[in-house]
Amino acid sequence: MTLLLNCQELGKTIGPRPLFTSLSLTVHQGDRLGIIGANGSGKTTLLRILCGLDTPDSGQLTLSSSVVPGYLPQDDQLPDKATALQVLLDTLRGLRLEEAEKYNRAQAMLSRAEFESAETPVETLSGGWRKRLAICAALVREPDLLVLDEPTNHLDLEGILWLEKLISSSFPGSPAAVVMVSHDRLFLENTANRIMELSNLYPDGCLQIKGNYSEFLRRKELFLAQQLEQEERLANRVRRETEWLQRGPKARTTKAKYRIDEAQRLQEEYARVKMRNRTRREVEIDFDATGRKTRKLLEAKNLGKGFGGGPLFAGLDLVLTPGQRLGLLGKNGCGKSTLMQILAGGGRDDGPAPDTGSIKVAEGVRTVFFAQDRRTLNLAATLRQELSPEGDSVLYRGQSLHVATWAQKFLFRPDQLDTPVDNLSGGEQARILIAGLMRQPADILLLDEPTNDLDIPALQVLEESLLDFPGALVLVTHDRYLLNRVCNRVLGFVGSGRLAYFASFDQWRVALQPQSKIEKTAAPQGARGKKKSSGRLTYLDQREYDGMEEAISRAEEEEQSLQKAMARPEVAADPVRLHDSWQRLENIRQDIDRLYQRWDELEAKKSGLAE
Repeated sequence: MTLLLNCQELGKTIGPRPLFTSLSLTVHQGDRLGIIGANGSGKTTLLRILCGLDTPDSGQLTLSSSVVPGYLPQDDQLPDKATALQVLLDTLRGLRLEEAEKYNRAQAMLSRAEFESAETPVETLSGGWRKRLAICAALVREPDLLVLDEPTNHLDLEGILWLEKLISSSFPGSPAAVVMVSHDRLFLENTANRIMELSNLYPDGCLQIKGNYSEFLRRKELFLAQQLEQEERLANRVRRETEWLQRGPKARTTKAKYRIDEAQRLQEEYARVKMRNRTRREVEIDFDATGRKTRKLLEAKNLGKGFGGGPLFAGLDLVLTPGQRLGLLGKNGCGKSTLMQILAGGGRDDGPAPDTGSIKVAEGVRTVFFAQDRRTLNLAATLRQELSPEGDSVLYRGQSLHVATWAQKFLFRPDQLDTPVDNLSGGEQARILIAGLMRQPADILLLDEPTNDLDIPALQVLEESLLDFPGALVLVTHDRYLLNRVCNRVLGFVGSGRLAYFASFDQWRVALQPQSKIEKTAAPQGARGKKKSSGRLTYLDQREYDGMEEAISRAEEEEQSLQKAMARPEVAADPVRLHDSWQRLENIRQDIDRLYQRWDELEAKKSGLAE
């Protein structure tokens, strides 16, 4: 496999804290490298170094001369007043392409991303569609190495599935390799073929394995078990050598100096291994339940709510009981958060009310609601004030804890207590909200996107806590791994304001497919064939299709012109001109192959034979 990127012994320090000191990695053609690690471990900094946007303090980074990187930052910087097409055309500035080719490439990219119109203003796009556009901007220059920082942030489930397919498939102009930072474990499972975790748990500051996320977890557990065994062996050897050193001067002659040196080396190695094994600190998430035995905690009948003349949902019947863990699924904007707010209001006069139906809550039931917009956070307050509003102590499960002790449960340092909440990271702000929930005993937990900005260690602890919670849970999340593990039932939006109950996320996804697609999936093997679809092209697809023949003709004319030029004696005799001509010819041939492949895709769509 062609080597695209080589990093050796990279080191980077920000402020007083080293992020990594001797990090080495290589990226080859075909790699889909997923980088994970706790918040603050240096993942984003590493990506910026790989793209040349930051410099390491030490070490060496070598990027092959012909490799072009493309970078997707966590937060997009798209111009609100531009259209989707203008964003991509601006991204293509500086490339040696004809204007028509730039236009065609941008249109094709938007079509691949399933935009309905290239003229959609950026300011009207939802967070998920802005993220799709940002991904398109990173791809449209056709980079060899695509670097993605939290690409699933803000994407809804449909967008995440689109991105998975994009990364896993090969298409004209697709990157030779992808490096991505993500906390979405199922996304990593489905897309990555290599995983690297940054952590002080490991001797080199990272653990790299070849395989998907499941294979990484298996290999990580094996490594950590071996490291604990190594600590035990070293402890026994250090104890024996220490006993020998303490026997007195007669035993410590100059002839045994090598043994004294070896004992010192063992003590240092033992200290390092012991320190690594003690760095496995985790967030202490544990939701407090009231212990209520009531069978029906909440009952909703015929709930309905609409906006702008159309229904968000209608005719919903819902009963919440202890031990029920319900996942709420639907596209962005379908009404999930509105439904959660109505359930949190519990039919009270001071809460959001449904247009139709009623909600009955059992007497004394306590409901705790986590809102995804984090509106309950006071950004001007300090961490101390948000963690402990009543003073310097927190009452948790009948026990009084000092605010510093309480903060350490959520991996906050004592020196952070006077930091304004606005200066904390998204993951730290999420941990403050979860800390607030834990102080409130509950019968019903309503969690609307609690996983946003949480790192994988925090997600794993959150999972265990939700599984142990004895009350009722309603969970909105784009984290399919968490959803599949925690929820025992799914309530999904299926279109036109309708909701239905499902056994799993996958069953809900099947229900959303067009009927012809479901029949095709369910058909016996011998009866399967290419099933006709509607045969309609979107507006963007049609525009691209109409210009395809002319684009291919222009590219083939350029190919012929170059071949004639290369046959001239003055070009054939000049190695530099001949090499440049061959390179241009190869690029044109790749463009022609890409155009023909895309033409075939559009023809299949038009004829209704597309998968």
